[in-house]
Amino acid sequence: MTATPEFDYIIVGAGSAGCVLANRLSADPNVKVLLLEAGGSDWHPFIHMPAGLAKLVGKQGVNWDYDTQPQAGLDGRRMWWPRGKVLGGSSSINAMCYIRGNPADYDEWAALGADGWHWDNVLAYFKRAEGNGRGANALHGGDGPLKVSDLRYVNELSGVFVEAATQAGHTRNADFNGATQEGVGLYQVTQVGGARCSTAVAYLDPIRGRANFTVHTHALAQRVDFSGQRASGVTYLRHGRTIHATARREVLLCGGAINSPQLLMLSGVGDADHLRRHGIGVRANVPGVGANLQDHLDVCTLQHASQRVTYDRLSDAKVAFDYFLRGHSGPGTSNIAEAGGFARSPLAPDARADVQFHFVPAMLDDHGRHRLPGDGYTLHACFLRPRSRGRIELASANPTDKARIEANYLSDADGFDLRMMLECAKLSRAIFAAKAFDPYRGAPIFPTRDDASDEELLAFIRAKAETVYHPVGSCRMGRADDAHAVLDPQLRVRGVDGLRVVDASVMPRLIGGNTNAPTIMIAERAADLIAGKITAPQQTAAAPHAAGMPQGARNPMAMS
Repeated sequence: MTATPEFDYIIVGAGSAGCVLANRLSADPNVKVLLLEAGGSDWHPFIHMPAGLAKLVGKQGVNWDYDTQPQAGLDGRRMWWPRGKVLGGSSSINAMCYIRGNPADYDEWAALGADGWHWDNVLAYFKRAEGNGRGANALHGGDGPLKVSDLRYVNELSGVFVEAATQAGHTRNADFNGATQEGVGLYQVTQVGGARCSTAVAYLDPIRGRANFTVHTHALAQRVDFSGQRASGVTYLRHGRTIHATARREVLLCGGAINSPQLLMLSGVGDADHLRRHGIGVRANVPGVGANLQDHLDVCTLQHASQRVTYDRLSDAKVAFDYFLRGHSGPGTSNIAEAGGFARSPLAPDARADVQFHFVPAMLDDHGRHRLPGDGYTLHACFLRPRSRGRIELASANPTDKARIEANYLSDADGFDLRMMLECAKLSRAIFAAKAFDPYRGAPIFPTRDDASDEELLAFIRAKAETVYHPVGSCRMGRADDAHAVLDPQLRVRGVDGLRVVDASVMPRLIGGNTNAPTIMIAERAADLIAGKITAPQQTAAAPHAAGMPQGARNPMAMS
């Protein structure tokens, strides 16, 4: 065992949240911060060239490469869950869509016991993080570290999708984070100068020279150490050595919805019976650790293209030449999922959109791991508010063993999630049938017939639906009297001291959209909580707000 110097804060996980915390906490020169990352540096050029995300699929060294347990609702398939294992975490391998969700989502968090996390509070932290190329206004930040841009290059089929969607009855929307979320258009992306702006780029690169900040890559956390009931440090494995680092103030877990609950359980914090089954001593019996797991299930509709305008057969060499030698230009700047939007289905229980689209001007089967011949295009559609809940569990007490992911897709008692996935497939089919696609439309790929029955579509969903990469909720925050809440609204772990979780696992419920920007917001606000800049929750739940409430949204306290 090799001892290291003491730090004030130890952050476990240099992903979307951990990089933010490292930056904000080390801004105080009187504190020492250690950031641990199990993966390596974000050196690979495919990370920084936006279209390189297609080449990162399954790449060793940047991905945790998780698989779920077999899913009964999805023909017994194990679902692939890629998560970033590199500086920047999943913000270094994602599709860069900048989406916050619906403001009413955060009011719903507050109504569920996450005091202080209502929209009128969190908007300031979204704005603090955001450096939007369109400039600042009441809803957007213009000079934050996370750069948000309009796409430099857009495939012609992305414009065709937007036109087809309007023909199918959807409205146009130039800003999904503006006054109204619903509608279709082009996504804004977390890019700067045509390059990916991960949290490593936005938050770590500017602070590399700080004397009070240390980052260790290839450092796998094995457990949180305790002195009595107080977290006192972290034991981690690095380059074959077991190292113990001590924390004078706090240990902050930022490993995400899989790794943070796993590390809590390995450290003796979790459901007592589950811990004992693996021979782990119980530090604190917190049954909610690993529970409440939620994810957006997604179904892809694929169509052959009759013209060679897609990205399927682009020359990798030419894309790289244009990007690296011609000033970050051409298709290399594309995030691939260039267009999309939000819709309210006939089954929506309230005024919020409950379906999200991502359009890809290429054929995307099995996350792009299965290459199909020819040319085509793909429409992702996911149900934004699933009722099914899963769980993260230990496979063993060995920190090098991956956690068990019991996703439990389509397991809700009344089958609502499956009915919603059927709506997703029907909405996608209607858009592809619109007139704008007439000059490009070839034969259907998935589903194999345009006139598939509901029963056939349901079989298609069970056979082909996949994650759209938004796992959350497995260390959720809540009220003191909520026996299943892992954290209080200040993100402190129940039953122990000096330990917080700061990542997507803290969300009580999935937000209506991509989860990267909300995770960054959580870390921005957590930095103020940790530094004592927020002394008490401002209110339990907010009334509908004048600024930033999408049209038709209402107070979730009044939702039936």
